[in-house]
Amino acid sequence: MANTKLPDGPQQPRLLQLIQWIADPLSYLDACAKRYGDAFTLRLATFEPIVFLSDPKAIQEIFTADAKQFDSGRTNGIVRPLVGEHSLLLLDGTHHQRQRRLLMPPFHGERMHSYSQIICESAKQVPSQWTIGEPFEVRAAMQDITLEVILHAVFGLREGERYQQLKPLLAAMLNLTDSPLSSSLLFFKFLQQDLGAWSPWGRMMRRRQQIYDLLQAEINERRKQPELTGNDVLSLIMSARDENGQPMTDAELQDELMTLLVAGHETTATALAWAFYWIHTLPLVREKLLSELDSLGDDPEPMAIAKLPYLSAVCSETLRIYPIVPFAFLRVPNSAVQIMQHHFDANTKLAACIYLTHHREDLYPEPNQFKPERFIERQFSPYEYLPFGGGNRRCIGLALAQLEMKLVLATILSKYQLALTDSNPVKPQRRGLTIAPTGGIRMVLQGRRYSKEQTSQKTISSVSTTP
Repeated sequence: MANTKLPDGPQQPRLLQLIQWIADPLSYLDACAKRYGDAFTLRLATFEPIVFLSDPKAIQEIFTADAKQFDSGRTNGIVRPLVGEHSLLLLDGTHHQRQRRLLMPPFHGERMHSYSQIICESAKQVPSQWTIGEPFEVRAAMQDITLEVILHAVFGLREGERYQQLKPLLAAMLNLTDSPLSSSLLFFKFLQQDLGAWSPWGRMMRRRQQIYDLLQAEINERRKQPELTGNDVLSLIMSARDENGQPMTDAELQDELMTLLVAGHETTATALAWAFYWIHTLPLVREKLLSELDSLGDDPEPMAIAKLPYLSAVCSETLRIYPIVPFAFLRVPNSAVQIMQHHFDANTKLAACIYLTHHREDLYPEPNQFKPERFIERQFSPYEYLPFGGGNRRCIGLALAQLEMKLVLATILSKYQLALTDSNPVKPQRRGLTIAPTGGIRMVLQGRRYSKEQTSQKTISSVSTTP
């Protein structure tokens, strides 16, 4: 196939394009789509050009292609300083297939039942510390819950010195890129200088090393046990063997555990913060959701909650309107390829743009409006709705993340009356490689909430004790 021209895109200097991409990625994508359509090319400073695609047919051709046609891991070098060389995110080919097979079992099937109990317990414990009338940041509160869940699910840890050390270290490391300005650390190599503990990159690397030391200590302790019998993810993947009978090495275990910790809790916390925002911004959504939750009665089974249609639709719409990452993992063709009418040379970086696909008028009328009903009225294909990516790079924690969103929302909304501290719209902003609500969303606890059934019982009790 002949050398071909990339789709048009902004003609600004590359550095300016990168600055806009860091500062306000969603607005930049909107502006580019409006001007250039379903396919355009961004040239972000020293990075190679990236072609953004938002036509579901193009995305389908990429996601359903032979896995050998595209690499992806070699484009994810930006996360290497956080998750290491052996992370699933950076692997391709047979090595990627092997690691994925070893990691998949703990995130499917019956395991979800055991995780559901962990999620509900954590979702009860964190709000119990809130004070009526005292504002709190929702995203931080949700991160407390999701970090608790991931530490328990991955390590079986709920207490002890290692647990107490890991929680603040992980949060502190990720908070170093909690704004567009501080996120620049990940995009500019010249900022990645370890100038000691006082420098931003130095702080990040020291916290990362402390976490790795704790991970290795946990691995060493498990290795001393004659039999790995726990139900947590670490026990399961340490017991797993590939087709040659080989387990993961300690270095592989460390990097995969770090990947699960980093990617497995902060993303869900951000999604939950957005969900609470939309639910309390739109009274009709809140009323409809509470009515559905009340229909299950007191203390429903977690898996019954997970099947509620309107709750599921609220979660889906939350991930549609502001997906946590704006595009799926980049695909790089190993040989020249045609995607719809576009011809691409080998090594062209292709991005299936989640955000723009989710905002197509032809798929989602009034795309900037929060409307859960659209997910009840219509079923979308994996190429029209793709908050967890797709193809052989689809997020392995998808089922856990969806379950966690539903159970945390249901547990808290059923028991507490919350309100936003102000009515100003909350805008999305960059947080590291993700998109999060500006300011984390501030809410206030107004009091306990009682279902209609509980209220009725209280009334009967009150009448029966009246002299």
